[in-house]
Amino acid sequence: MRHHTIAEVMSRDPATARVDTGFAELVRLMAARSVSALPVLDEDGRVLGVVSEADLLAKESVQERPHAISALLRRHAERVRARGTTAGELMSSPAVTIAPEATIPHGARMMVDRRVKLLPVIDPDARLLGVVSRSDLLKMFSRPDSEILTEIADEVFMRGLGIGTEGVRITLAGGIVTLEGRVERRSWATVADALTRQIDGVVDVHTLLDYDWDDAAITIPEAMVVDITHEPRR
Repeated sequence: MRHHTIAEVMSRDPATARVDTGFAELVRLMAARSVSALPVLDEDGRVLGVVSEADLLAKESVQERPHAISALLRRHAERVRARGTTAGELMSSPAVTIAPEATIPHGARMMVDRRVKLLPVIDPDARLLGVVSRSDLLKMFSRPDSEILTEIADEVFMRGLGIGTEGVRITLAGGIVTLEGRVERRSWATVADALTRQIDGVVDVHTLLDYDWDDAAITIPEAMVVDITHEPRR
């Protein structure tokens, strides 16, 4: 099953900062480009970290309540960052990054697991190629219906099951796929459902496929069962 990659949805001309970019300029850049985070690069274009709105707000919260530093920022590294005035001092480092060939589901899992809103996309030398945001990943759910339906027919029924779509009707509405018709085996209906759910842009699947043969009901005669829990006889 082929998933679309980060390279297909990433922004290739992102706003960036240098280590010496000042606080006010960071705020201006984020507002001008309507972004919530900026990759911080060295002079060779390598990603050193990411500075986000949360990093900037931490500084503001300290200035608002100077006596609450220990309560707001418990760790020493956070206290140092909050006192910073440049991207290099305020950024989170090392950055959580991703490769361009990574799949979109992998990128989504990284964002959820690492609790980040933006992933710098880097080459093997850590140089910035682009960035991918949550909204970039969600673009898959705005793909044309015709594109998704073609991919289901090709990837699920032609390549995945090798049976084609004869006798099968595939419809799509609001991201929800309905599979109707008849296939030879019950297991094929089960696999079709599972593979369709992996197609980028599919929200849910309703499988209404009938089948000629319930191969899930096959039982193995007791005489054919081999006990592999004991040492073989010598």
